[in-house]
Amino acid sequence: MEKSQKIRWGIIGAGKIATKFASDLSTSQTGELVAVASTSLQRAQEFALKFDAEFAFGSYEEIFSVEIDAIYVATPHTFHKEHTLLCLNHGVAVLCEKPFGMDEDEVKEMIQLAKSKNVFLMEAMWTRFLPSTLKTLELIESGAIGEVVTIYADFGFRADFDPESRLYNMKLGGGAFLDIGIYPAFLSLLILGYPTGIQATSTFSPTGSDITTSFIYAYDNLSTAVLNCTVASETHSEAIIYGSKGHIILHKRFHEARKLTLVNSDGEEQVFDFSRDTFGYNYEIEEVNHCLANGKKESDLMTQELSLKLIHLLDQTRAAAGIKY
Repeated sequence: MEKSQKIRWGIIGAGKIATKFASDLSTSQTGELVAVASTSLQRAQEFALKFDAEFAFGSYEEIFSVEIDAIYVATPHTFHKEHTLLCLNHGVAVLCEKPFGMDEDEVKEMIQLAKSKNVFLMEAMWTRFLPSTLKTLELIESGAIGEVVTIYADFGFRADFDPESRLYNMKLGGGAFLDIGIYPAFLSLLILGYPTGIQATSTFSPTGSDITTSFIYAYDNLSTAVLNCTVASETHSEAIIYGSKGHIILHKRFHEARKLTLVNSDGEEQVFDFSRDTFGYNYEIEEVNHCLANGKKESDLMTQELSLKLIHLLDQTRAAAGIKY
């Protein structure tokens, strides 16, 4: 693909996750970073210089002054809807970082606008496109572990308390659940579908953000999901999918697993290696590039309907745990 044919990307927000995304975008043969926008012109300029982007802007609105095919929204949770709508109203395709919005109403508004404008929109649930995730689904579908009985998944790291930080500031959508609890919740949704029963409990910081949230989902087929997230401790951060004939281990950290192990009922193990030189965002990048090159308005793997189910699940779990914004 010639350079002129590449999908031209812009990034709104120049923080840590945008840096990882831009690093992986630089490995793409089908897309290129053209512009970055931040509330700080200096930060945008430094970011653009680091990743060889042609344009840097000190406001988000300015990025639309240049030709852009797609924008990655990498701002804090509470700004996802605002910045996605900004892009859609300019007719620019959007890959919005997770969680898609702060609640189901926000996500519905985003999707409705995308449809009315006939513009591509996708939630950046990058784990959906990783080879380890695809292999897990393939193994389950093939019957390698029989019927899924229960899923265990946790995700935890230690973050010192800072009331102004992204993880603890409620004005930025702080808390463990929306930031990292979304990953075990999404895994259960992907494998078992929507639960018929939800139980959840949380512990809270002085700012009101959840420090630890533990949640259990129950399903009509008698399967369960036992899930946990925390910003108070470094945990195993593995996922184990137990079936009637064996189990699958998605090794640390499961949401970006580079290795999985299939264990059959006799205890025999088969290891699958998914080593990579990237952070793993390149897979969702290529999905968006492919969709745009083929005139699609949403992904077949990370559909807008799936994002609606996910945010509904997050809302219901938050309600059960008493997490309020």
